[in-house]
Order: sequence, then C-alpha cells, then structure tokens
Amino acid sequence: MAAPSFWEDQEKAQKVIDQLKLAKSVVEPVEAAESALADIHTLVELGEEMGDPSEVEDDLQSSVEEAAEKLEALEFRVMLGGENDGRNAYLTIQAGAGGVDAADFAAMLMRMYTRWCERREFQLDTMELQEGEEAGIRHTTFLVKGPFAYGYLKAERGVHRLVRISPFDAQSRRHTAFAAVEIMPELDEDVPIEVKDEEIRVDTYRAGGAGGQHVNKTDSAVRMTHLPTGLVVQCQNERSQHKNRATALKMLKARLYELRERERDEELKRMYGEKGEIAWGSQIRSYVLNPYQMVKDHRTNYEKGNTQAVFDGDLDEFMEEYLRSKTQTK
Repeated sequence: MAAPSFWEDQEKAQKVIDQLKLAKSVVEPVEAAESALADIHTLVELGEEMGDPSEVEDDLQSSVEEAAEKLEALEFRVMLGGENDGRNAYLTIQAGAGGVDAADFAAMLMRMYTRWCERREFQLDTMELQEGEEAGIRHTTFLVKGPFAYGYLKAERGVHRLVRISPFDAQSRRHTAFAAVEIMPELDEDVPIEVKDEEIRVDTYRAGGAGGQHVNKTDSAVRMTHLPTGLVVQCQNERSQHKNRATALKMLKARLYELRERERDEELKRMYGEKGEIAWGSQIRSYVLNPYQMVKDHRTNYEKGNTQAVFDGDLDEFMEEYLRSKTQTK
C-alpha cells in the first residue's frame, strides 16, 4: 500500500484494502485477548511482589471482566469459519403475504439492515429497488461490503413476520405481514459455477425510483433469468447496461451457488421447502408490536423487548445466538 503506484489501479487497490481489513478482523481479536490475559498475569505477579494481593484486587477484577469480553469476542469470531463467511454478501428483501403492510414491513427491514451496516461501518450498495404501489418496497437487493458480512448476515436468511396495528387500516385492526430475506456470498470471478449463454434470458428496462437524471431515461437496468432453474436476478445501480449485466451475472452465480448449498444442508432444505408463498408457518423471527412488544427468533428462542432498538439495527445478539446454536449442533 505504500508503493507509489498502489492507487493507479483503483479496483485492484480496493481488493488489497479489503484483504487487509479481513486479515485485521482475524488477527486483532486474538491480539486483544492475548493482551488482556497478559494484564491479568502482570497484576497477579504485582500482588505477589507486594505481599498483599488485596492491593490489586479491584484492578484484577476489572481485568478479568475485560478478558472475559475479549475471549467471548474471539470465540464468536472462531464461529465465523465457514468457507465463505469472510466474504461480502448480497442481501435481498422480498415482500410477502400482507399486501401494503408487507411492502411497508420490507421497507422497515431495509432500514433495519441499513442501520446495522452503519453500526459496523459496512458499505451498502443498492443493486436494485422496486417500490410498492402504495407504500414501502416490493423487492430490493443490496451488496454489503465488510469483513465477514456473509458470516454475520447468513443468520438472517428466512421469512420474517410482523404483527402490529396497521397504519393502513382505517379501522385500526391488527394485521400480520411477511417478508423474506435472502443472503448470498459475493463470489470471485473464477467461482466454479458455469452459466451458458443459452441458459439465460436477459431483459432490459428503465430503472425506477429516485436516483437523479439517469433514472427513467435509458433502458440500462437488467433482469436476468436462468431458464433451467427459474432463478431471476436484477441490477440497476450502474449507468451502463454492460456493467449491470456483468453484476447481474455475478449475482446469478451466487444464487446458483446458494441453491447448490441448499441441496446439501438439511436446515435450508426445510426452510426453503416450507417457505412457499412467504407466509404462515415458515417464519424464523417474529416482530410483535401489538398487543405487546417483542422480537423473538424461533430457531434459538432468543427474544428482546426493545423492538425499536432492533429496528434501529441492534441485531448482533440474534446473529450470535444463531451462530452459537449452529456450532453446538455440529
């Protein structure tokens, strides 16, 4: 990075920076835990030299608590040891059953994950966004860039359920709405997934929504359909149709990779086999705002009463509990 020519190739330079961030995210928790344990040993030796351990008791207690936190963080990082856990992630939100409430719920989830990314200083790039007819969104895909983005976000994969007094019901009745969250790793160009030209159909359309002068002026947005599987991906974030097509192809390969992984993973088989219309019986998490307030993950039974904090991106505990449960079952 100190080389004078480092920034001449921006794309290559960014890859090096991403590699550095990933390496630091692995090394730093180890060094932090090692340093905290060394502090404990130093205080113990100091107490022995003074002949009165009580002199360092308060400092020792504080150091033990700090070391426990560092070791817990290190333990959690070890859980992120999957083949693709260190990669960036594509995050897709699809409104399900519930009409306009479902579209609004999808927008709430989009904001929630945006806030979570901001907390972690992750970069969020919008690949495509389809707004709802009355409110909210029907469908959106983001690329989340950050160390272990996929490792964290894979805990969010599945159907999410919202129960609340609908702001769109003139009679203020309680409604239930659903939205599905898909998580895929951003794969390298040389990923061993072959997609033949004759297996895909490419449609172009004009990008919709807010976005400046370019929006709705040219047919640059790309919708790509994989004919053998019926998988569909869309990209509209670039001004160039060529770039959108290249990005859509990367997303399609990621979807095909995830499809292959589903066939190997019994939990994913059950989740996607039951998901169907993104409705009752398949939710991984419920967000209840009425008659009481509670967010509960049905896979781990972890729950939190501060629903506003969750919608503001406070998701780490849910992710950690899920990853711990997966580690314990292996």
